[in-house]
Amino acid sequence: MADDQTVVYESNGEEINLSPSMIKKFLVSGNAEITDQETIMFLSLCKYQHLNPFLNEAYLVKFNGKPAQIIVSKEAFMKRAESNPQFRGFIAGVIVQRGDEVEYLKGAFTLPKDTILGAWAEVKRSDRDIDTRVEIGIDEFSKGQATWKSMPATMIRKTAIVNALREAFPTELGAMYTEDDKDLNEVKSAPKNVNAEMSDVVTNAADLINNNPELDNEVEEEFVEVEGDVQDDNENKEESEQSELL
Repeated sequence: MADDQTVVYESNGEEINLSPSMIKKFLVSGNAEITDQETIMFLSLCKYQHLNPFLNEAYLVKFNGKPAQIIVSKEAFMKRAESNPQFRGFIAGVIVQRGDEVEYLKGAFTLPKDTILGAWAEVKRSDRDIDTRVEIGIDEFSKGQATWKSMPATMIRKTAIVNALREAFPTELGAMYTEDDKDLNEVKSAPKNVNAEMSDVVTNAADLINNNPELDNEVEEEFVEVEGDVQDDNENKEESEQSELL
């Protein structure tokens, strides 16, 4: 696979030029290098789902000893849903234990003594008589990492929204996953026909980033949360290993 081969496609009305060399150089977070197979899988997802990775609609995370994770942002889910003429909005909130009662609250505001049990979301489509409703438990999705500890209500509500949108729009969103999904898709196999469909146009990745300096900042900000969570995992692993030695 040549790193200067470029795929050209449209995303949100803009032309996107994406090559394997761009992905490896600018669009990977973590501490390990991605394989050619993982690169092609990411490029394929971006092309066929019309995602703009330079605006953090999709990105790759790769750490030593683990398969690469292809992650789609919640904003990409929202943009895709809003582009569907049948979309009529959504409502969402959290489920809490308040005293002896279970309350379904709108939004992510909770009282100090509330116990967060989960979240709910409803997506409305004009072509369906029944709204798509999802209710999820926090124990099933919480990873116990930094963002989940500091703002659990926001995180579980966001996860409920993503799951509801995916159920409401299976054609558009069925194959996409966010960092909060329980079964985050890991790269396992690459489509056989991707190389045949790749363009021979040569592009300069450095020029693309230099002409859009804001892209570097956006990509870096998007990765802060993921890297912080992984740091928590590493610290917990080290503590566990030290305990076993003692």
